[in-house]
Amino acid sequence: MNMATPNELYREHEKLKAQGSLDEALAKLQEALQQDPNFVDAHLALAVLYGKMNRHEDAVEHGERACTLAPNDAFNFTALSVTYQRAWQGTGNQMYITKAEDAKARAHMLEIRH
Repeated sequence: MNMATPNELYREHEKLKAQGSLDEALAKLQEALQQDPNFVDAHLALAVLYGKMNRHEDAVEHGERACTLAPNDAFNFTALSVTYQRAWQGTGNQMYITKAEDAKARAHMLEIRH
């Protein structure tokens, strides 16, 4: 049997997430990252999933990783800003608000450049 590609695993994660099977969706994304640690979409999706699971530090880690891997993509910084906002809502840690504003500003600067 052939191993699923990272993109196939990503699509499987989307189906599982839609069904509410968050743990299984998480496993598919982790499997995709084992094959390709630089798969930006998997990092972005993990940021969302971990946020939904109230695992905000993990969410932030993956959101930041996506921005490190694709530093010129405004969408990634917008997504990171949302991840920080959710982390603030989940933890009450004010640091996340500052980081959310910084990420939003970075996204805006990138949009102007492109």
